[in-house]
Amino acid sequence: MRVLITGGSGFVGQRLCQRLTEAGHRVQVVSRDPESARGRLPDTVDIRRSALDFVDAPPDVLVNLAGEPIAAKRWSHDQKEKLIDSRLNATRELVGLCEQLQQTDTRVPRVMVSGSAMGYYGDQGDREVTEETPPHDEFAHRLCRRWEEAALEAEAFGVRVALLRTGLVLDQGGGSLAKMLPPFRLGLGGRFGSGRQYMPWIHREDLVRAILFLIERDELEGAFNGSAPHPVTNAEFTRALAGQLKRPAIFPVPAIVLQTAFGEMARLLLTGADMRPGRLLEAGFEFRFETLEEALADILA
Repeated sequence: MRVLITGGSGFVGQRLCQRLTEAGHRVQVVSRDPESARGRLPDTVDIRRSALDFVDAPPDVLVNLAGEPIAAKRWSHDQKEKLIDSRLNATRELVGLCEQLQQTDTRVPRVMVSGSAMGYYGDQGDREVTEETPPHDEFAHRLCRRWEEAALEAEAFGVRVALLRTGLVLDQGGGSLAKMLPPFRLGLGGRFGSGRQYMPWIHREDLVRAILFLIERDELEGAFNGSAPHPVTNAEFTRALAGQLKRPAIFPVPAIVLQTAFGEMARLLLTGADMRPGRLLEAGFEFRFETLEEALADILA
């Protein structure tokens, strides 16, 4: 297959490109900085600046992972706009590619797996969250909803669309653990606020496998929760990570400190959702890392 990926040089995208290349597929990547991306991806990857540049090499599959990191900066008005625009613009380019291919009677991609996030649900307290759970209206939800709505526009061109609402992605070399590990290794880790907020998580390998699973299964469409079957609270995550590192975790960060430092963005740390991958499990997907202890043992080995 030809697989076109936005965000292909990111933390998840790099591993996905690696797995697809190993399986013999032809990988295409959209990057605003092709030279920088080329140093992080296999030599055979075709890198271009826009999805529309691939009209002459139409992909069979689209994977949409692009977007400004949501926790990179405090959520000013301008930063919120950047978070929205980075996701919508990349997604609209993919839909535009589908439209151009259809207009020229060229084969349109058969499927798009489009990223979304647990933020779709907003703060859910301690209730169990499935793909059917009504969202709590807040910025993270509105961001993910608009992202998903943009992706679903590809259905008008006959493209099957699967939306993958991911939890915290765990692995070495980036993602959520990159910022957590240094203080925890020094014994300076601790829970955030009360620690009762849920932290849905997924090992990067399982997330990549879930993307490939959704590509391969022609009957799967709509929203899927991309997180391990056993989410944990922040306090449980803190104890598990400290235990794997054999370090204490006795320095909790009060909620007021996070709110003062990060403003509205502190909601990412102080609220959550007990998100379960109901539809993936029903479809027969098998996680290699079902528990946080299994995932951390593999990552930190």
